[in-house]
Amino acid sequence: MTADAHVEEHFAGTNKLFISIWVWLVVLTLIEIFLAYKPMSIFLMLTVLLGLSIIKAALIVAYFMHLKFERLSLILTIVPALVVCILLLSVFFPDSFRSLGLRYKFQEQPPVAPAPLEEP
Repeated sequence: MTADAHVEEHFAGTNKLFISIWVWLVVLTLIEIFLAYKPMSIFLMLTVLLGLSIIKAALIVAYFMHLKFERLSLILTIVPALVVCILLLSVFFPDSFRSLGLRYKFQEQPPVAPAPLEEP
């Protein structure tokens, strides 16, 4: 082995980087919790929450699972799986909205007084 052999050094990130990513994840989670209590249409809420969840998942995969620092070939094996998952969600979401209208809607009836008994 020669003295000038190339040694590949793997960058794993710094504590400051991971803490900042963690803070972003906490902020996005707090936004999701805040939006869950705001009155809005179900379609808009699900769209926003799904978008925020995808951003959070991308941050987790990129930094905490170290895919940001991996080779391109490894990333290209993961991205098609993500695309398939998103396509499956787009297939099943319309069915869930359709079934939302099929739910039984319980309506409480006011109590009815019993008929008076007639004495002979």
